Amino acid sequence: MSARAEAPVPVTSTKLTPNRIKIELLAGLTVALALVPEAVAFAFVAGVNPLVGLYAAFFVGLITACFGGRPGMISGATGALAVVMVSLVARHGVEYLFATVVLMGFIQIAVGLLKWGKFIRMVPHPVMLGFVNGLAIVIFLAQLGQFKVDDGAGGLSWMTGSDLYLMLGLVALTMAVIWFLPRLTGAFPAPLAGILVVSALVLGFGLDTRSVGDLASIAGGLPEFHIPMVPLTWETLEIILPYSVILAAIGLIESLLTLNLVADMTNTKGGASRECVAQGASNVVTGFFGGMGGCAMIGQSMINVKSGARTRISGIAAALFLLSFILFAAPLIEQIPVAALVGVMFMVVIGTFAWTSLKIMHK
Repeated sequence: MSARAEAPVPVTSTKLTPNRIKIELLAGLTVALALVPEAVAFAFVAGVNPLVGLYAAFFVGLITACFGGRPGMISGATGALAVVMVSLVARHGVEYLFATVVLMGFIQIAVGLLKWGKFIRMVPHPVMLGFVNGLAIVIFLAQLGQFKVDDGAGGLSWMTGSDLYLMLGLVALTMAVIWFLPRLTGAFPAPLAGILVVSALVLGFGLDTRSVGDLASIAGGLPEFHIPMVPLTWETLEIILPYSVILAAIGLIESLLTLNLVADMTNTKGGASRECVAQGASNVVTGFFGGMGGCAMIGQSMINVKSGARTRISGIAAALFLLSFILFAAPLIEQIPVAALVGVMFMVVIGTFAWTSLKIMHK
């Protein structure tokens, strides 16, 4: 039984025609735009530099897109891992985080090689409902932080007055474009159209609203190979091993449940053990290139699938677009209104929540 409230998304031909490639590339661009504020926000949660989150999104996204068990899935830096990482970073510093991510990756590879990923099939349907509903709520709550501004005293307060009305109006406009465009044409991803329409409106009329650049600068260079600067002692292992085990377990559970959800939506099958190995390999590489690690992202995966993506091209494109933003297009991407991206994520929440679960709560 599906954990979704909606009917499965029809699987169109995956033959690499020019139209299919166009759909995949546009879906990848949409996902990359949505990844930027998420990666920055989760880096702040973990207490690290924004580029640490962006590099993680690039490496984890690229490697899992190439070798993962489910074409169409998107992986990157996630909040579920960031909330565990914050205490490690606060106590021991970012170098211990990189070492932890490397060890986390090796643990995930071992789980994949031992074929333990198959046990995800034992997860009951009510747990799947709780998973998608819980993640929808988490995604929704994460967006509310964009409605807060600096209160001048070192804290944050809710937006009021014209700032709040403008933000709500732009969010509503983005959601409206995403809702109505598919009823007119399926030739262009609705989330990307929503972002472009609202960005053009804000820039064209000079509207004073928060942009991606107000969160943090995303400009940077190519990630460099970096061996974590931690002492190779038993004490170091005692510090990082508990975090590595917890992060590996959280990352695999979220990734495998997302794999099942995407497979359920598209009426296709995914390889659980292959996904475990790919997640692990991506985290090993990420740890050696200064990234905070990651796992599957249900929100971005939903954006990708709803935009029509069905092959590995979209995930690879999303990662490469993200790297190009960091290297070349940071000033342009930083002008995108935060409201447009919040509107996209609100539509993800609506599409992710299993509304039928509300009808069976009494059973």
